[in-house]
Amino acid sequence: MAKLYFHYSTMNAGKSTVLLQAAHNYRERGMQTYLLTARFDDRSGAGKISSRIGISANADTFSPQDDLFLRLENRLAEGPCACAFVDESQFLTEAQVWQLARAVDDLKIPVMCYGLRVDFRGKLFPGSAALLALADEMREVRTICHCGKKATMVVRNGPDGKPLKEGAQVQIGGNETYVSLCRRHWRKAMSHYI
Repeated sequence: MAKLYFHYSTMNAGKSTVLLQAAHNYRERGMQTYLLTARFDDRSGAGKISSRIGISANADTFSPQDDLFLRLENRLAEGPCACAFVDESQFLTEAQVWQLARAVDDLKIPVMCYGLRVDFRGKLFPGSAALLALADEMREVRTICHCGKKATMVVRNGPDGKPLKEGAQVQIGGNETYVSLCRRHWRKAMSHYI
């Protein structure tokens, strides 16, 4: 039975690694997969899903105006596809999450989405909010704070190394920009709710 999955976490938890391993497992069994990632996240090159540990795979890209139901329908018209994988799913629009849900329901293809749950301000991304509402199954990919507790939040550091409290929700970056923290240490870093 096809389902819509949402694998979520904070930065540097290994979401892309888990995605690439799952896609590899399908291909190792002779099944085809379809990989998608956000068009504007080209840190590793356009149309590339990469992990911090050095593995990567080519992928098609999506932008906010793309109809992902049609993309999946067209991919299935080309031949068998056992599963679709979406990296950086926090950048999906609400409409695109509905399109993916429709693909699961009507095209009977499992869709596995991997992305951040919240931004550096502790706010849900639109794609993540829609996935939390619509996903058939949700799985947390865990990482840890410097204190050893589970990290659920992330801070964005400015050029001076200090946490930013304001700014655009989306800014592409990695370890040089973002730090994953437990809620307690995020509150302390952001001077919130203390």
